[in-house]
Amino acid sequence: MTPSTKTPSLPLRLRTPDSWAVLPLSHLPALLSDHAYLERKAASNALELLNRWPSPFQPDNWTLAMAGVARDEALHLRQVIRLIRKRGWKLERLHRSLYAGGLRELVRMGKGIHEILDRLLVSAIIEVRSCERFGILGRMCPDQELRDFYRGLHVAEMGHYRVFTQMAEEILPCDQVAERWNWILDAEARVMAKQAVGVGLHSWISE
Repeated sequence: MTPSTKTPSLPLRLRTPDSWAVLPLSHLPALLSDHAYLERKAASNALELLNRWPSPFQPDNWTLAMAGVARDEALHLRQVIRLIRKRGWKLERLHRSLYAGGLRELVRMGKGIHEILDRLLVSAIIEVRSCERFGILGRMCPDQELRDFYRGLHVAEMGHYRVFTQMAEEILPCDQVAERWNWILDAEARVMAKQAVGVGLHSWISE
């Protein structure tokens, strides 16, 4: 299966059980602060990729696609902050994401087009994992407003995942992209399995 498939299923090697949501949903201020941080990082990542197309050519729609993702993520950040303030909470101090850090180590830095490919596919797998988590929160959250919000984000993250994988297939042949994508999927499962139990969007769950 190529990464740009339009099937609604998520190509994750390690699935998150619904029970994961119990702890984050019991600490909503922390969950929303963590979510805000992730949206900020996602917007920054898309803006950085905007002018990182592989030389010597610029794929069609590259800049528009990246600008669109950055716009969406910035909007999501604003929405999360408004939800935090509406409930009388405050945005907590931002922090380093061990999950994202582990995935960044997969990128073949300084390897030209292969670095760009890895950055696109790492961005894609983060969107896939977030899509999965938003889907769970959209089913499990007792707060109707937040439940509807997460359901909407579930759809948006699926769209971003497709943008990144489609751009990948514009810079290298599909068979090369698919081979690297499968490797990234396996590696992401190992990274996720090492995450600590916590209230963050990319935390894991105890056995």
